[in-house]
Amino acid sequence: MLLDTAPLAVVVDKDPGVLADLTQLFRTLGLDTHHQPTDLQACLTHLRPRLVILDLEIDGVEGIDTLRYLADVGYRGSVMLLSAVDPKVMRIAERMGHTLGLNMLDSLSKPYELNALHDSLDGLRMPSQSEAAGKHGKEWGREEIVRALKEQELVVHYQPQFDLTSQTLSGVEALVRWQHPECGLIWPSHFLKLMTQEQTRLMTRQIVAQVARDSQLWRVSDQQLSVSINISPNELLHDELVPLMDELQQSLGCRLSLVLEITENDAMHDELLSSEVAARLHLLGMELSVDDFGIGFSSLARLQLLPISEVKIDRNFVRHLHDNSEDAAIVEAVALLGQRLGIRVVAEGVETLESLAQLARFGCTHAQGYALARPMPVEGLLALIASLGSCQPAASDPATPQTYQFWMPRNAKPASSAP
Repeated sequence: MLLDTAPLAVVVDKDPGVLADLTQLFRTLGLDTHHQPTDLQACLTHLRPRLVILDLEIDGVEGIDTLRYLADVGYRGSVMLLSAVDPKVMRIAERMGHTLGLNMLDSLSKPYELNALHDSLDGLRMPSQSEAAGKHGKEWGREEIVRALKEQELVVHYQPQFDLTSQTLSGVEALVRWQHPECGLIWPSHFLKLMTQEQTRLMTRQIVAQVARDSQLWRVSDQQLSVSINISPNELLHDELVPLMDELQQSLGCRLSLVLEITENDAMHDELLSSEVAARLHLLGMELSVDDFGIGFSSLARLQLLPISEVKIDRNFVRHLHDNSEDAAIVEAVALLGQRLGIRVVAEGVETLESLAQLARFGCTHAQGYALARPMPVEGLLALIASLGSCQPAASDPATPQTYQFWMPRNAKPASSAP
């Protein structure tokens, strides 16, 4: 019998020892479990698990097929790979899951230590945002998206970006959230897929307008910040984008210092027209950035075609920087490429100060992530700006050569690396 108040974990693994370990561990975490479901589709539909633990070696390539299936049905919980396959294959599968839009937890190789497994799953004690959203997920449709846009329920949170050379706050990324009247704050992965192109353009207009209003608040404190906003390459093809940006700047009487992030996973169907629009935006004082650099296509060609000022290294390369020599080599190469081309290199998803120090040694110029600051509403950003007005250097570890020193507010501690 399932516990009404306990989230459910589904384990797809045929190893009796693993099943016994997980059963015992889940009991201590207050999680009910369902082992080796014969019908995963029915299990996802009726049980709505918060977590799927998957062994990639079940019946050949079935584990890879299961990842794709979870993405196809829009699974909103977390996925963890627990397998004895080659670590490189595990990383490939984990990145595949991220690319497919799944919420992938850190993978764990067999044989594993129980303490490591406990640490990986301990966060599931607390209700997740995905779970809260999932309670009403079936009710969401185009009509509710229309209402959300009309009622302006989409709000902007800002994640700070720091200059690793000057050790200062240099910019923010504007991240959209849905302030749902019943579910609370909903992440974009749960609603962007429901939007039409026209609704996406309307959302972009609302976000830019909100950023324009908010930027006036931090300008009062003489803080100059660039603001990064995600747009799809297809928006570069729309004739409304340039007039919209021009109109907003004229209404403010100043330039917005916007950085428009183009997601590298998406194709631009008319690269010539896109480059023309990009050039017009550049003349308005706006910059272009390639988001998720390294996991899409035409990366180098795009750097030549468009007036790119920045590339953002995808978090999948950053998260294992300290223990994966291949990831470290790729990040270092991108940092060197940025230096040679004269463009900023921003590392996303920096979760530990150890990774931050390594990025600085590689020559990465900017960084953002939970190790520095989490996304926050504008009120939180203004408080952060005020606290950074008088700051002191964080103490470095004398046992570690070339430890990176970062300026932090007095009496402040680095943000937790937990998600």
